[in-house]
Amino acid sequence: MYDGTRGWVRRGPVFPPERGRAWSVVGDPCVVWDDDVPGWRMFLVWDPPGNGQAICRQPADAGPGSWEPLGPLAFVNPTAILGGHAHKPFVVMDPHRPNRAARVRDRFWLLLVTRGAVGKVVQRAWADRLGGPWHVEAEPVLAPGEAWDGRHVDAPTGYFFAERQEFLYFYMGYPSEPQRRSSPLGSVQAVAAQGRDEDRATKLGVILEPDPRPGHWAGGWLGGLQLLPGTRKLWMGLVNASPTPPRAEDTAISREEPPPSLAGWASCDLSRPIGGWTLEDAPREWLSDLPSQALAWGEGANLWRQHLLALEGGRWALFYNSGPYGQEDLFLQEWAPTPVAAPASGGA
Repeated sequence: MYDGTRGWVRRGPVFPPERGRAWSVVGDPCVVWDDDVPGWRMFLVWDPPGNGQAICRQPADAGPGSWEPLGPLAFVNPTAILGGHAHKPFVVMDPHRPNRAARVRDRFWLLLVTRGAVGKVVQRAWADRLGGPWHVEAEPVLAPGEAWDGRHVDAPTGYFFAERQEFLYFYMGYPSEPQRRSSPLGSVQAVAAQGRDEDRATKLGVILEPDPRPGHWAGGWLGGLQLLPGTRKLWMGLVNASPTPPRAEDTAISREEPPPSLAGWASCDLSRPIGGWTLEDAPREWLSDLPSQALAWGEGANLWRQHLLALEGGRWALFYNSGPYGQEDLFLQEWAPTPVAAPASGGA
């Protein structure tokens, strides 16, 4: 799909820097085409309240200044949200068509991270339109309970395979007890399956765990995974990870996901991508690779939840949040067959 960061141009913050301090974190984006706009609809963490959306009516660009924030998601039954707080929304997609929402049983489906009685859980919601309002299913579709996810299930992504009438959910599992591996408390990437008409998902196990190679970019913990059709392999996964293992004695806000957060690729050659995943040797970029302009815009500390958007003409837009914990903004990089010019200053 691409080689490292070669040919990528940073375009700066997606939303204007003068957005004020009414919220602290903007990130974890999920972008899908919405015929009702018509254009792109972005679902993302917008904290507070924890979730939000924005639309882009200039689908050929989707760059800074083209996104219109719409505020929080609308729910028909908000009292069904466990813990009263829904974040990290991700629309279930068609795995064969990047950035296209799957329509299953004449509905769109949304995954939400909420707070159950024991740790984070994943609930589903459905709507007739991507703009909502969303009907929240009361019972979690995924909850803690296995050795690899006894503390939390988090950062889900979802895909509906029409050929098998099956949902696959990739998610971040945090162990509640140390595991027998190189990073005992590091989170893993796991997968679960759900038939079209089933009420709950069945956990299928871990597909990626912290890499045991010393200094590996994913040696500490693993986060979310965006599934994309591959070229060299059937599937590529854009994965969030870190070389730093969590420590039991750490009390910092970042204790479960110590910095730096990085992004890189994993690949799989199985038609049903529930195993056989391998990580590449290096991430997209290390924090030491960040240019001075990126630092001036506010990038640094972490490069979170990277999400690729396929644009016209073979172009790609890459969204990700970066910055200190609790103060993250959303940034954009773009790749084109014909190189695009970098902005002189400011991304808005």
